[in-house]
Amino acid sequence: MAQQEKKPSASSPGIPWRTRIALSIVSTITDYSRRQNGTVNRRLLGIFGLKTSANPNPVNGVKSYDVTVDSSRDLWFRLFIPTTDESRNLSSLPIIVFFHGGGFVYLSPDTKVYNAVCRRFARKTPAVVVSVNYRLAPEHKYPAQYDDGFDVLKFLDNEKNRELLPENVDLSRCFLAGDSAGGNLAHHVAKRASEMTSTFDALKDCLICN
Repeated sequence: MAQQEKKPSASSPGIPWRTRIALSIVSTITDYSRRQNGTVNRRLLGIFGLKTSANPNPVNGVKSYDVTVDSSRDLWFRLFIPTTDESRNLSSLPIIVFFHGGGFVYLSPDTKVYNAVCRRFARKTPAVVVSVNYRLAPEHKYPAQYDDGFDVLKFLDNEKNRELLPENVDLSRCFLAGDSAGGNLAHHVAKRASEMTSTFDALKDCLICN
């Protein structure tokens, strides 16, 4: 019997070498910061300068700001706004609420890797991107991270906060996304919000659709 030929598998797009190097460095540093008792040496993480500041002045077609939601629990987000001629001429821009990865324990919106990712989302889509700084474990246990994500949605839905967003942003085109642990957050925050649509105004139709 003739052996059946195997069909060549479709090749997946490769990860850029700069991203590979950055992820490798971040992984090594976070591994060393983890203590045997399960706690994290966050002072050690701070030494390596993994973070980057927001850019109120446009850089490569995107500007960014840090917006405080609740200072008592260090809940804030980094807002990325595309400034290209294409994005300014659009009648409406979608908004992406993004949750970073890190196993619920590490990283933040101002980590260089995730800052670069969200800048790219804002420029390439184009879209307004809200990158959420949720509380981290083990210092803050479940469901703190999900509460923070949900409260950011409520903050965005509040009419008095609309002035923080571009005039052409369309809250009815709201998408929740995340990487790794952030993907889990995006799913469960969207589920909770969809079950509580009476809490929202502008986001209500979007949450029902999602």
